[in-house]
Amino acid sequence: MNKANKMNPKKKPNPIKRRQLYINRDFQTRFILKFCLILLLGGAISIGLTFFNTQESLTSSFSNSKLVIQNTSLAIMPSVIYTTLISTLVIGLIVIMVTLLASHKIAGPMFRFEQDINNIAAGDLKSRIDIRKEDQFQAIATSLNNMIDSLNTKFSDIKRDANALAEKKDLPESYRREIVRFNEKINTHFIL
Repeated sequence: MNKANKMNPKKKPNPIKRRQLYINRDFQTRFILKFCLILLLGGAISIGLTFFNTQESLTSSFSNSKLVIQNTSLAIMPSVIYTTLISTLVIGLIVIMVTLLASHKIAGPMFRFEQDINNIAAGDLKSRIDIRKEDQFQAIATSLNNMIDSLNTKFSDIKRDANALAEKKDLPESYRREIVRFNEKINTHFIL
């Protein structure tokens, strides 16, 4: 037992530690790409609106010691595009990191759900769905664990009642064999 557990024996250590940010590559990649596309769309809309709103105005500037008068949209567009591209790239990197971390908080619990639900589907009614406290779907995990506990209790009660019935002295042997077969079937299909 480690030092932290000796000090507080009631506190259960959290056994789930994820070291890998990419848990479900397809889901997380699509999640990140959607946000990046929204960011790119925002940049394109910004450039388009700037171009549209400055089309009917003129701008004067000095170029090579000459006064130049030209359409404002043409005069500022290279600067607007350059600024928007740099901003989009910087914000894009931030969006990628934030969405990767956010998708990790979704994909991780879903990965755990898949594993744990496969165990339950195989009949392991002692299995628990354990996810980290910081992850999403904590309420769903609690509800599923309550359901598993309820099923475990109900099957255990049925098994106990069947065993009590099989021990009755006045029960015909054919019924006793069927009850034993029934209990064996429960033991074969479920871990209680």
